[in-house]
Amino acid sequence: MQEFTKFPTKTGRRSLSRSISQSSTDSYSSDSSDDEVSPREKQQTNSKGSSNFCVKNIKQAEFGRREIEIAEQDMSALISLRKRAQGEKPLAGAKIVGCTHITAQTAVLIETLCALGAQCRWSACNIYSTQNEVAAALAEAGVAVFAWKGESEDDFWWCIDRCVNMDGWQANMILDDGGDLTHWVYKKYPNVFKKIRGIVEESVTGVHRLYQLSKAGKLCVPAMNVNDSVTKQKFDNLYCCRESILDGLKRTTDVMFGGKQVVVCGYGEVGKGCCAALKALGAIVYITEIDPICALQACMDGFRVVKLNEVIRQVDVVITCTGNKNVVTREHLDRMKNSCIVCNMGHSNTEIDVTSLRTPELTWERVRSQVDHVIWPDGKRVVLLAEGRLLNLSCSTVPTFVLSITATTQALALIELYNAPEGRYKQDVYLLPKKMDEYVASLHLPSFDAHLTELSDDQAKYLGLNKNGPFKPNYYRY
Repeated sequence: MQEFTKFPTKTGRRSLSRSISQSSTDSYSSDSSDDEVSPREKQQTNSKGSSNFCVKNIKQAEFGRREIEIAEQDMSALISLRKRAQGEKPLAGAKIVGCTHITAQTAVLIETLCALGAQCRWSACNIYSTQNEVAAALAEAGVAVFAWKGESEDDFWWCIDRCVNMDGWQANMILDDGGDLTHWVYKKYPNVFKKIRGIVEESVTGVHRLYQLSKAGKLCVPAMNVNDSVTKQKFDNLYCCRESILDGLKRTTDVMFGGKQVVVCGYGEVGKGCCAALKALGAIVYITEIDPICALQACMDGFRVVKLNEVIRQVDVVITCTGNKNVVTREHLDRMKNSCIVCNMGHSNTEIDVTSLRTPELTWERVRSQVDHVIWPDGKRVVLLAEGRLLNLSCSTVPTFVLSITATTQALALIELYNAPEGRYKQDVYLLPKKMDEYVASLHLPSFDAHLTELSDDQAKYLGLNKNGPFKPNYYRY
């Protein structure tokens, strides 16, 4: 113990218990010695002399490049798209401003867009999900990226503004995840917004905002709803969350799920994925739902559908995945049992009323990265993960292969909107064409050595289909 205490850290001696409990999600980038200095106050340049970026530490670029190279190995479809279209440069002249999670996987997407001819400026849609080393690698490669892990609310909007507001550069395409970038451009730069050729949005929250603008007659550009494309709904929302929910919970809490009572708010594709994983580990799962169809699906899958008030006192874990706001209120939090774990798998941090917990009578205790104990006056503790923000990308990672599917879908949507002849898309929100969904899926089949059966001419005629697709009508439910 004496030997151990000879090496104090910058904040004093680091306790043995803290070392052991350090979350495995703390990456190379989170231990930097200058954590106290805001990146906004630093003067950094990359090896080419450019300072058109703002990241935690540009010196981490080499480490981030290795992360990107690893991600590329499991994103063969996106790399294939890059190779096929690189000669044509279908995005030549496109100036894309993006606001997504900045991870190794999205870096592969960003660099693919650049390889296809686009100029990109990027910020993060979540203050906790940025991989600092990856942001540094992008900045070193010449991408104007403004993001770091642990941004404040003010930093978050500052980064978005820096992406949009640059002399001599005006965006003509938007790639958004959550709608914050679209909202900022619409409110702060209406003249820029009117000249945008297309918006691609991948989240429930952002799509909802787009439909609101469209309904009010204020959406003056065409937008592509990637969230409701089959490849996004089934693979990113369902299969990805089925794996990443457990990863995020176990990394942060070390909880054992067998016999635990869990309530999942929402039984959409994300909820279905979460419930399947929890049930497989022996958890007792309850569902809350507003939609009778989803509720009936939950019943048929063997789950009890309840109101949150009916089970809030007895459950061990509360997971939100509705895309709504105030799903878990202060009243619910007050009634929870001691050591109840509360987390969010939806995009927005509005599902859990975290603001109501920042009051003088409650004590916040940070126990490890992205894990807070909120302590009531009587000693009761609620375990809050990622301050109510997206659990899997804030506290763990998500499967690269699934993100390849989403990223390929986004890239194709951008190419489609940018190159569409005038008049094809009105000032409205569109779903990705079925043919593109099928193309994205087909690009990923070689990874499984899968071989599609081909229709004969007679069979295609019998079904009334083109032999090359699309194979299902737009109203088909997969």
